[in-house]
Amino acid sequence: MFAIIEDSGHQLRVEEGQTLTIDLRSEAEVGQTVTFDKVLLANGGADSVIGLPVIDGATVEAEVIDDLVKGPKLEIQKFRRRKNSRRHTGHRQKYTGVKITAINVPNLVVVETPVVPEAPAEKPQVEAPAAEEPATATEE
Repeated sequence: MFAIIEDSGHQLRVEEGQTLTIDLRSEAEVGQTVTFDKVLLANGGADSVIGLPVIDGATVEAEVIDDLVKGPKLEIQKFRRRKNSRRHTGHRQKYTGVKITAINVPNLVVVETPVVPEAPAEKPQVEAPAAEEPATATEE
């Protein structure tokens, strides 16, 4: 079962149990629940439910697992040759880490997921026959 949600201008494909980073929510604390109400599409294994533009009454709930996640550091450097002009700035985006706990969509048919068979056991390794020792020529 998955859903496509919109948050801060980004569309995200989410599933239950998935962890992801969203734009920083300064008021969010660890353990708090965040609700996304802009659900664009949902699929439970059968037919999809598509919103026009959003599905009425559909929500995705997530639990905050990390209130501050730092993104990669970006460095911006501007240089003008022969002018002794150099400019150096940097930026590091901040995010909030969440874990999807529930996808609630009215009129969604959820098909049970098939049981995946376990990986086959490894085949026992057959030992190669020992190499025969070369016969030595004996003088007669």
